[in-house]
Amino acid sequence: MVNAVRFLGCRFDSGSIEDAVSDVLAVADGRFRYLVTPNVHHMVKMLDDPATLKPLYERAWRVFCDSRVLSRLARFGGVHLPVITGSDLTAHMIDRAAKLGLTVALVGPTPVAGAMLEKRYDGLKVALHTPPMGFIASDHEIQKCVDFVVRTRAPLTFLGVGMPQQEILASRIADHPEARGVGLCIGASIDFLTGKQHRAPVWVQRAGLEWLHRLLSDPRRLASRYLIECPRIFYLVWWRYRKGQPESVS
Repeated sequence: MVNAVRFLGCRFDSGSIEDAVSDVLAVADGRFRYLVTPNVHHMVKMLDDPATLKPLYERAWRVFCDSRVLSRLARFGGVHLPVITGSDLTAHMIDRAAKLGLTVALVGPTPVAGAMLEKRYDGLKVALHTPPMGFIASDHEIQKCVDFVVRTRAPLTFLGVGMPQQEILASRIADHPEARGVGLCIGASIDFLTGKQHRAPVWVQRAGLEWLHRLLSDPRRLASRYLIECPRIFYLVWWRYRKGQPESVS
């Protein structure tokens, strides 16, 4: 049984990354379900627009904390929030899939990325669909993504089209009665495996400064996110505690 806690009004599942991998593989032959890995940016967006985003997270089969900053903020409120980042989970799942000779489906990455994964991970088979930019505004393009996942029937589907597009898409796939496998909403995690982007050194990650490494690597694109949007999390945490909105364990 997976234990869960609530922080900032969102359910988070606990356990180790090894537990998460085992749990995913155990249900990968069943009807489609999906997992999400919210970080600080995701939580700020969810608290700003709960009507759109909260139902997507509540519907998720598993919710794992992607942020050490978020985990440390939870600790101040007496909530233990284990960290299982989307990037680490993706790396573990791809490695296991290769060793098991599984086919994985990718939605978002380019054909070049798919070919690089197959070359790097012996035994891995990749099926890939790359929707156009802005696809989430087109019901036709969303349906093409859904049809791809249903047709492929891969045990693992990696949705790397950004937040909230990937969560919206995951929920739409879950609506389809013939969809199978587990969908992982993982953002840019495939880019780290192919070398398109580089993660921070491990000591930087453990210090909770991976966000700074990403900011410095692409300041033009990420400055607004990390310097304007994300710092609002401190106010939001303070406001909830001031209002006496308790977190809970289930």
